[in-house]
Amino acid sequence: MTGTPSAADVASPGGAPSAADATREATVAPEAGAAPEAGVPGATVPEDGVASETGVVVEAGVVAEGGAARPDRASPPPLRDFYENPEVPLSSGPDRAHRMAGMLTGVLRDVPAPAVIVDVGCGDGAAAGLAAQRNPGQHMIGLDWSVSALAQARRLGLTVARAGVDAGLPLASQTADVVIMSELIEHLVDTDSALDEAFRVLKPAGSLLLSTPNLAAWYNRGLLALGVQPIFSEVSLRGVYGRPGSVIAGHLHMFTRRALTGLLAARGFTDIAVRGARYHDVPRPLRPVDRVLCAWPSAASILLVQAKKP
Repeated sequence: MTGTPSAADVASPGGAPSAADATREATVAPEAGAAPEAGVPGATVPEDGVASETGVVVEAGVVAEGGAARPDRASPPPLRDFYENPEVPLSSGPDRAHRMAGMLTGVLRDVPAPAVIVDVGCGDGAAAGLAAQRNPGQHMIGLDWSVSALAQARRLGLTVARAGVDAGLPLASQTADVVIMSELIEHLVDTDSALDEAFRVLKPAGSLLLSTPNLAAWYNRGLLALGVQPIFSEVSLRGVYGRPGSVIAGHLHMFTRRALTGLLAARGFTDIAVRGARYHDVPRPLRPVDRVLCAWPSAASILLVQAKKP
C-alpha cells in the first residue's frame, strides 16, 4: 500500500545492527536507563536486555521464554535495506491511524485497565500515539525494525523496542491483551510465523487487530480483467511495473477476505470478524463508490479484521 512499509519483519543478518545494539538504542523506554514513566511499570529495559513487569524482553537474537531461546530468522538483506532507506515512507497517514484507534477503543471496552497493547510494525508511531491519546491509562508498546521509525515514535512519548516479528516478538507468552498489526502482514516474508507469534504473546481471550489492503478490491477486479497489475501488488522492490502509481510499498503478500480469514483460522484464531474501509488514494470522482463498497468487505479497498485467541 502506498504509505506504510514499516519493517517489523526484518531480522538482523550478519553485519547489520544487532538486537544487542537495539537493546541499548531503542528499548522500551524513551531513553535507555531512564526511570520508568508514570503508569508504565518496568518501562526501562536494563542493559542486559532482561525485561519488565509488562513482560517485555529484549535480548540479542532471542526471545526469552522460560529459559528457551528462539534464534533469529534473518530476512534477505535487500529487504532489510529497503526498509532502512530514508526515502521509504514510514506512515500511511491519518486514515490508518484513525481506523486503528477506533478499533482499539471498541475492543478495550471489555478489557480491564490497564491493558497491555502491542503495536507490531508501529512505524513512526502516529497510529499508536493516537490510539494512546484516545485510550489513556493503558500500556502501549510499539515494535518496529526501522531505527528511524522508532526515533520518530519515541519523540511522541511512546514506549518502543526494536524488534522483528520474524525473529520472535520480545515479549513473554500470554503477556498482551491486544496485538495490533496495522497494514503490516502484507510486508512480511513469513506470515505464518508472525501470526503464531501474535497468538503466543496474547492472553487467552486477547484480541488481534489487523488491517491490510484487499487484493480483490472492486477496482482491482476490473484492472485484472484488463490485464493490469492490481493496485497494492508489486513485483519488484526497485520499481513499479504494470500497475498505476509510482510508490514502492514493499508488499510481499496480498490477501482476499477469504484467504485472510482462512489463514487466521489455521493459526488458531477464532471469532474472526471482517469489515471494509476506504482507500485514501482513490481518485476523487470514484470515492463515493469506494465508500459505499465498504459495506461489502470482500470488495472493499481495505480489510479490517478483529480476531480472538481462545
